[in-house]
Amino acid sequence: MSTCATASRQLGEPLSATAPTATTWLLLEQPGPWGAEALTSSHLDPVLGRALERAAQGTGVRVALIRRPGRHADCHTPSMRHVYAAHTLPGATWLHGAVTAAPEQLLDLDFTALGRGDHHTFDTVLTGGPHTAGPLALVCTNGRRDRCCALLGRPLAAELASRGVRDTWEVSHLGGHRFSPTLLVLPHGYAYGRAEARLVEEALHGVREGRVVLDGCRGRSAWERPAQAAELAVREAAGEYRADALTVVRTAPLAVPGVPDPARAPRPEGAAPCWEVTVAHVDGRRWHVTVARGASGPPRAESCGASALGTPARMDVLAVRELAVPGPHH
Repeated sequence: MSTCATASRQLGEPLSATAPTATTWLLLEQPGPWGAEALTSSHLDPVLGRALERAAQGTGVRVALIRRPGRHADCHTPSMRHVYAAHTLPGATWLHGAVTAAPEQLLDLDFTALGRGDHHTFDTVLTGGPHTAGPLALVCTNGRRDRCCALLGRPLAAELASRGVRDTWEVSHLGGHRFSPTLLVLPHGYAYGRAEARLVEEALHGVREGRVVLDGCRGRSAWERPAQAAELAVREAAGEYRADALTVVRTAPLAVPGVPDPARAPRPEGAAPCWEVTVAHVDGRRWHVTVARGASGPPRAESCGASALGTPARMDVLAVRELAVPGPHH
């Protein structure tokens, strides 16, 4: 059986800069089956699901459903549900948890504040607090969105649970079905593709030590795709693996690769979009990274349900240039 994940792997499609984007993740436990649009097609009240979608729009918050690995029975009786919020910006990461029997309480949260990294309303509305048990491992398993997520994601989630990996959850959507099994690790928000149990355990061990494992890494969800590519490229070039050592301080469009002034050099018609991304290190070093949008060929199914073949967009790093650090003034 040919699948989008098989085609992507065989064609060597790069994983870098394909992570879902969100500065803050809000996760609600919802047992039972999920539809393709899980917030409005599960045993969660669809009116509540639509309201959560509206509340999150434009705030940097991404809402997803989670459930424990295994059978997905849901007896429709009120029960305590886990809720998590995680902020993923470097230097300000946090992971808080709570339990609630009334998921409609989530509508009382200040989504704009959550997107900025303020967890005050999460803690007050839900009586939440820091989650200290360790990082969360979220494996996408929603076969209603794409069969690869079920065929490849559910066995991985079950294997992790059987190996005693704490805080393993199935999650409703991470994007990039063709990279299944896909994984998100919180609180830092690094996503992984074509994940295996060994890689997941290494990534979680790295989080506990404040490190990033680059093998299979799709990028950090705090950044848009050009910045994801730039940050990973600087990590490779500088050998920097500390999770919060790098931050993206600017992403600016370029007219053409290597030309920093779009006004003086307008983009040729049909030229691929390019960006100059400035990445900063906590020690003061900075890099300019030139990123261009390309396309992965030949045409292939971008998801198992796609009716037409496509050439998925990719982010190509054209140059990584470390800037001179000004010396002390005398």
